[in-house]
Amino acid sequence: MGVFIRFVGIVAISVIGWGANAQENNIDTLIDALGVPEILEIMQTESIAYGRGVGAEMLPDGGGDTWQETAAEIHDLDTMMRAVKAGFESVLGSEDIAPLIAFFTSDTGRNIIALEVSARRAFLDLDIEQAARRSYRAIAKSGDPRLAQVSDYIGLNDLVEYNVVGAMNANYWFYRGLTTGDAFEMSEAEMLSEAWAAEDETRTDTREWLFAYLLMAYAPLEDAQMAAYVALSKTSHGRALNRALFVAFDAMYTGTSYALGRAISDQLMATDL
Repeated sequence: MGVFIRFVGIVAISVIGWGANAQENNIDTLIDALGVPEILEIMQTESIAYGRGVGAEMLPDGGGDTWQETAAEIHDLDTMMRAVKAGFESVLGSEDIAPLIAFFTSDTGRNIIALEVSARRAFLDLDIEQAARRSYRAIAKSGDPRLAQVSDYIGLNDLVEYNVVGAMNANYWFYRGLTTGDAFEMSEAEMLSEAWAAEDETRTDTREWLFAYLLMAYAPLEDAQMAAYVALSKTSHGRALNRALFVAFDAMYTGTSYALGRAISDQLMATDL
């Protein structure tokens, strides 16, 4: 972890400015190495489809062309990237991320990221996702070595819990958005209750999705490559990266969820006028 000392005077200002710019550049390099731009494009496709589905359920006539455009505007790629980058900077701003950059720009790291992006893109096809889920269920209670490695990876990074909490937070902020106008009235307790109502179902589904996705993604990896990735999760910089990923994407999803709820409320009010 890097330590920045603030000196008094013009020289100190220039030194601090140089350090901050250098770290920002390092974070940009790490974000690119992690395939975040490609993953965000996939998430944008998923989120626009989800937003349009919400409109189809909650708005008269599905909201029409106006809602189609609104859902796309809420999930603007540049806005999503700014939220993610801010999250990375908030967690990794003073961390030594050189070991992370070294890993993810190595042959093993580049291979892992390429496989993660490819599998996430493939999961846009529901038939492929369902096939991956069936494949996981078929070996869920076996002694498959790769299953054991993926299980270790999920456990070390607390991926199930992080994803569940992220989903519940997104639900809560959607309700907060809905109640900013006069179309809906909910107390804080009601919003929290609604947001967490599907916790058990979400946890079960999230666990299966994670295993299905990661088993599919990492199938081509050699055991040694997968072991190296699991080992990275045990290091301090690996744990910092995990925190950064969830802080960043939680901020992104809560922002878009709030905007989605607010837009639904606004359009309902406009329809009633």
